[in-house]
Amino acid sequence: MTAESDPDFPQVETAEETLDEDNRLKADFVRLVLDAVERGDTEEAYRLAQPLHAADIADLFELTKREDRADLAIALGDLLSADVLAEINDWVRDDIVDALPAAQIADLAEQMETDDAVAMIEDLEEEEQQAVLAELDPEDRAVIEDALSYPEESAGRIMQRELVAVPEHITVGQLIDYLRDNQDLTTEFWEIFVVDPAHRPIGTCQLSWILRTPRNISISDVMKREQTLIPVDMDQEEVALRFQKYALISAAVVDDAGRLVGVITADDVVHIVQEEAGEDILRLSGAGEGDINEPIADSYKARVRWLIANLGTAMVASFIIAQFGAAIETMVALAILMPIVASIGGNAGTQTLAVTVRALATNQLTQSNTVRSIWREIRVALLIGATVAVIAGLGAGVIFSNWTLAGVIGAAILFNITIAGLSGVVIPVVLDRLDQDPAVSSSIFVTMITDSMGFLIFLGLAVFAGLAG
Repeated sequence: MTAESDPDFPQVETAEETLDEDNRLKADFVRLVLDAVERGDTEEAYRLAQPLHAADIADLFELTKREDRADLAIALGDLLSADVLAEINDWVRDDIVDALPAAQIADLAEQMETDDAVAMIEDLEEEEQQAVLAELDPEDRAVIEDALSYPEESAGRIMQRELVAVPEHITVGQLIDYLRDNQDLTTEFWEIFVVDPAHRPIGTCQLSWILRTPRNISISDVMKREQTLIPVDMDQEEVALRFQKYALISAAVVDDAGRLVGVITADDVVHIVQEEAGEDILRLSGAGEGDINEPIADSYKARVRWLIANLGTAMVASFIIAQFGAAIETMVALAILMPIVASIGGNAGTQTLAVTVRALATNQLTQSNTVRSIWREIRVALLIGATVAVIAGLGAGVIFSNWTLAGVIGAAILFNITIAGLSGVVIPVVLDRLDQDPAVSSSIFVTMITDSMGFLIFLGLAVFAGLAG
């Protein structure tokens, strides 16, 4: 008896039964599918998954244990489509693709848009990559090999080759007839690119303009000549910034000679923005790629090196504390209050660091406004420092009945937050000027400065004020 015919076995037939209120696959549904796969009941697994959207099938693979994904792929058969692979997490896709023969990978790649096919093939081992390329149609292989020749995370890697380009001397009517008669043209586009005889873009026409313009009007009379061109070797982060700045729907990609070679669309940029924003956040924390599907060994290597570096910076702070050991022994309150100064300074530095890294990533902070931005963060730090210092000082004075101690901790917090604000903006700016990613290592330096200076200022002021010998 199969699960489908068993009256005691729960059945799932509608989207309401497969998805929860947050549009995520329900745990019970995922269990039903995986149980069917485990029993070898591929027909039941296929029946359950068939109504799902491609994005939901991608989620199903991501929710499956790594060692079971190959069996799930076999059970779902043709449901593992190009659309599913385009939606799936990179790490999970690698697991699935590794289990597929080269011919099937090539077949899926030919169904994908160029940028998605490149994203799938570029992560393969060299030998597997060549085997898949050998299975491709010669025209598709040439396109993908050309894309792979560009640097990673460049416009050349993410652009689509499928576009519509026409000369400027034709009329709107001729263009409409051309679009209707040529079945080989791409089926998804928002703009028509107008090119000169050397295939250099000279303008664009939105589809809405074409549909609303009389047939006898020349394309050159309705096209928009001003356009944002994307160099083929431009970093994808800069591409995203241009789309945001100029509110683009699509943009032409040109080679070194200015010839039209591809197009980037807004849906591609959405993925880039999400990816780059996530990368910066994870780099600030030293968590590597931070993907829950990332292999344990890769996560370990990415994270441990930063914690080892942090151990070194922590030893600097410990050395400073050791120099004031006698003072701490004579007044226990110093040991109690010491962590407050360092932690508040660290948090203040992290706040400034996050704002600065984001400003650098979005081109809000440039050479023309660096000094003004630094001065702004110093003023913000002074205001915050003064507020927290008064609160902490009053609290310490009341608790320990020692207003000298209250003044020392207040002054230490004020100075440390100011230093934290300054370092939080200067360090990432300096790293950026040195062509280093400020999101990668800034936090280590900022933490070292705030901890070390916090302890040094607080304990030094305590000794200077005569609180301890």
